[in-house]
Amino acid sequence: MYVEPVLAVLARPFTIAFKIAGDIPDLIRDPASIHKLSSLRYPPHPSRLSPHPKMSLPIKLVVGLGNPGREYEDTRHNAGFWFVDLLAREMGASFAKESKFHGEVAKAGSGANSVWLLKPNTFMNRSGQAVGVLAKFYQITPEEILVAHDEMDLPAGGVKMKTGGAAGSNGIKDIASHLGTKEFWRLRIGIGHPRELAAGLANKLGGSMDRPEVVDYVLHRPGAEDGRAIDEAMKRAIDCWPLIAKGDMEAAMLSLHTKQKAEDAIETSETSATPKTPKTPKTPKAD
Repeated sequence: MYVEPVLAVLARPFTIAFKIAGDIPDLIRDPASIHKLSSLRYPPHPSRLSPHPKMSLPIKLVVGLGNPGREYEDTRHNAGFWFVDLLAREMGASFAKESKFHGEVAKAGSGANSVWLLKPNTFMNRSGQAVGVLAKFYQITPEEILVAHDEMDLPAGGVKMKTGGAAGSNGIKDIASHLGTKEFWRLRIGIGHPRELAAGLANKLGGSMDRPEVVDYVLHRPGAEDGRAIDEAMKRAIDCWPLIAKGDMEAAMLSLHTKQKAEDAIETSETSATPKTPKTPKTPKAD
């Protein structure tokens, strides 16, 4: 018979708390449900919460994929090299050969804002060797890495960012193997697909094209029109670099992909527009 008075005394602090919060303390008044208080969970301490929950980690390493040597420097497969070269110029950084990192390395910025740029000299299919060594040496996590590479599944002039995946790219697969994960950022620079070239030539020459005529597509330089489109795509990506660098990937992708859609829409409208034929004036009737 002393149970209720004892529970009432124990519940007094909770009753005050509920009153302060403006809640009706029915839970406290009911002795049968007071045990529910023990199951209440408190939010984590503010120090354990990210101040920017939608932000990713800042990028600390940008890797451009390609093949070393003068014979490859202007080929489509070296679009990743082109991008990091452009980024280095924008940031005032210079590349130097680093044998221990199996490539050419540049450092831009200083302190917490520094970022490493890397061009592996291991050829495309073994790119992971260079990335793995440098990332381990400087304790850079996969989430802090951006890999720029050519992408046949995007038209020349297309550019997109994503994280994860490695379909169709041996260089990306090798990096994922050395890092132990596919969860790093990728900047996919469109170079067009050989089937598009095949379709164009087939229309001009008649008939269909055989595989040997397009198999080395990526190891040839793009045509003038495609080259200009790829340059413009990389410039759009450079414009988004400040967002990418600080880890605001959501804003970076929105900006990058929105610009792409806007340019596609303009190009489509210009292509479909035809000049209007001026109307022939009517001959006035004689009175």
